[in-house]
Amino acid sequence: MEPPKLFEEYKYDFKDPIDKYVHISQKGLSREVVEEISAIKNEPKWMLDYRLKAYEHFRSRPMPTWGADLSNIDFNNIRYYVKATERVGRTWDEVPEQIKRTFEKLGIPEAERKFLAGVGAQYESEVIYHSLKKDLAEKGVIFSDMDSGLREYPEIVRKYFGTVVPYNDNKFAALNSAVWSGGSFIYVPEGVEVNIPLQAYFRINVMNMGQFERTLIIAEPNSKVHYIEGCTAPIYSSDSLHAAVVEIIAKKGAHVRYTTLQNWSKDIYNLVTKRAHAYEDATVEWIDANAGSKVTMKYPSVYLLGRRAKAEIVSVAFANTGQHIDSGAKVVHLAPETTSKITSKSVSKGGGRTSYRGLLYVGKGAYGVKSTVRCDALLIDDHSRTDTYPYNEVYEDDATITHEATVGKIGEDQLFYLMSRGISEQEALSMVVMGFFNPFTKHLPMEYAVEFNRLIELEMTGAVG
Repeated sequence: MEPPKLFEEYKYDFKDPIDKYVHISQKGLSREVVEEISAIKNEPKWMLDYRLKAYEHFRSRPMPTWGADLSNIDFNNIRYYVKATERVGRTWDEVPEQIKRTFEKLGIPEAERKFLAGVGAQYESEVIYHSLKKDLAEKGVIFSDMDSGLREYPEIVRKYFGTVVPYNDNKFAALNSAVWSGGSFIYVPEGVEVNIPLQAYFRINVMNMGQFERTLIIAEPNSKVHYIEGCTAPIYSSDSLHAAVVEIIAKKGAHVRYTTLQNWSKDIYNLVTKRAHAYEDATVEWIDANAGSKVTMKYPSVYLLGRRAKAEIVSVAFANTGQHIDSGAKVVHLAPETTSKITSKSVSKGGGRTSYRGLLYVGKGAYGVKSTVRCDALLIDDHSRTDTYPYNEVYEDDATITHEATVGKIGEDQLFYLMSRGISEQEALSMVVMGFFNPFTKHLPMEYAVEFNRLIELEMTGAVG
């Protein structure tokens, strides 16, 4: 039996006409393009200066060669700024019909009505719709697109922007810092708990489009927030680039959870830098799923800067035909009595490749650290691949570190047991894989867990034979 076509049954392969777009930049990156983006947005001089420094660093920095193959990225064949509409909608009725139809297909309005405290939708480079429930706004919670955040709260943005992920951190963080557009800006005041999730949805519609959103989350002492992002793109015959940066500041006693459900189409290079700073008694959780893209390189990280700070990272990956998902986690313990837990689950099928790449660092003087790392990989067939690259650097004697890794195939006895009870082989395979991913799905709100399980069932189609 032939393997299923690479792009078959991709759920979000619907495209919109672009003839009514407000602005589409020429392909290629130059100093003039960076200046044009900043001018269109009417940004303060300090942001333009920041962009230009980042652009120069991007130009001088070599491409990384230690992870997935990035040699086919053509930076001169990418559009770095596309604007679909002139304004950001505050009610659904204000959003242009063409864009509204796209997000209705994605279920965003329905999800907002039923479940979400706030929702933001990014279409191409700009956020076109943002809403926040009134009671949260009255408590001082800010949930805005990043461009509006820069305009309306310049002092807050300038204080924190680039402090967690500086422009010179890596080549793609530099690229994002030079041409960033859109993303979410969240500020939660001291003692305020946002008890239902905030959500953003990112979508690429234009061929050879780069999307470079920038997200900044600031959780003041003893506050709490959960942010969920989802990502889709239609299928094109040439490659697009997504290079986002996420910065989180969790102050004393704050609790931040960041959930990503990534299902980019399989012609997207997904190269993302996500990092958090956690201060005394703060907790940061990254719940991260990667089931789409041609190549993903993403390693959510937490720097534990204050005593008793906690980090939990749950990372799952599903690589199918033509995909390489290079993901993992990084935790840096720089304060005493800090704790971390990393759980990585990956499935490779149809010749796909997954890689776990992780760093656990314990600095001198960070006594009483406790950390556990568990990496499990599942191979569906004989021509798929998985790799594990764990790095542990421990410079303090008083630390408790455990690391466990397994690689396996679905056992014939498991399948026989399920099939003997009337379950088909296809359904049995899907059940085993979904059970394997349970440490991830149990962290999701119910609607998202259902959607994730449907996605896995779709990816498992054709696994038999």
